[in-house]
Amino acid sequence: MSTVLAVIPARGGSKGVPGKNLAPVGDAPLITRAVRECRAARLLTSVVVSTDDPGIAAAAHAAGAEVIERPTAISNDTATSEAAVLHAMGVYEERHGVTVDVVLLVQCTSPFLTREELDGVAAAVLDGADTALTVAPFHGYVWRDAGANGGHGVNHDKAYRPRRQDRPQDLLETGAAYAMRAAGFREERHRFFGRTELVRTDPARVLEVDDPHDLARARALAPLLDGGKAALPAAPFPDYLPTRADIDAVVLDFDGTQTDDRVLVDSEGRELVAVHRGDGLGIAALRRAGLPLLILSTEENPVVAARARKLRIPVLHGIDRKDLALKQWCEEQGIAPERVLYAGNDVNDLPCFDLVGWPVAVASAHDVVRGAARAVTSAPGGAGAIREIASWILGKELTAS
Repeated sequence: MSTVLAVIPARGGSKGVPGKNLAPVGDAPLITRAVRECRAARLLTSVVVSTDDPGIAAAAHAAGAEVIERPTAISNDTATSEAAVLHAMGVYEERHGVTVDVVLLVQCTSPFLTREELDGVAAAVLDGADTALTVAPFHGYVWRDAGANGGHGVNHDKAYRPRRQDRPQDLLETGAAYAMRAAGFREERHRFFGRTELVRTDPARVLEVDDPHDLARARALAPLLDGGKAALPAAPFPDYLPTRADIDAVVLDFDGTQTDDRVLVDSEGRELVAVHRGDGLGIAALRRAGLPLLILSTEENPVVAARARKLRIPVLHGIDRKDLALKQWCEEQGIAPERVLYAGNDVNDLPCFDLVGWPVAVASAHDVVRGAARAVTSAPGGAGAIREIASWILGKELTAS
């Protein structure tokens, strides 16, 4: 499976609109709107926000993004978005032990960016393009002021005014989303190289917030453009993520939490699933740290037991009432449920969420499950979510192990 990373550069400084990235539009700040659309896109593995601002970092965490602190050297007015994306991509790869295949540059200053547009540019690169960007049909006549020589037409001959249907189709770069093949982007260090695919979008939704007038227009349009689609709820992140001091045990669902919820069936009916190597590393680190671990699954499947043996942790599977099984396990281990972190993805995990002190949903979890969680990972199930949880708990100890 390809790793598709969305990077949202969001500096704290803005001369045109102070505090722009935290400015509310509709029901949420600009940074939150961008993060939740990225999280809702089907093809994106993870979303990170590159920022130098604690307020933006907190809002990004609250929306469910992973935050990468941007160095001062690339946080000034002259720093390019490409520099921020390259830095964030490198940190993400080192942090998660993966190689990014496709990277997206997503601008939170485009408040009406959609998940479909994000999937569109990602799909274009996954299907063979080197780069892709969002564009919108444009039918205007562009003029340029030549000073003493007066104005002249840029995309037309001012002496000839053809009908719109007789003119070539012009396309306007929206500035909302760009996708790049990661290897080529590292080499070229620019968002356009090789074959560039144009992903057409709705021109009614094209707006970039660069000055106070843009922000006023965005706020006026939000009730109209947001009304037709239910927003993905913001992840209810706490003021801090759980550490070793908060947790006495970790209990993990299997399907959809340690896998991407897909099952491959061979000609003899045997089921195969895909897991993430980083999750295994995280589980091993938690085990070495002395934390009791358990896999709890409703599925009675040899693959669950095989994975538990590989990880060297106990498993209870084929369980009808996961909450009862979890409660009994806690009693047997002498562990208070409020000191347990439980990670899940679907509605059958909700009874366990009610039982434990730290219910955690993976990014790809059902909306209701994310809403009931105390924390939400930035990585989907089967794509490093468990390693991410381990990094919360162990911090530098995981890095050193």
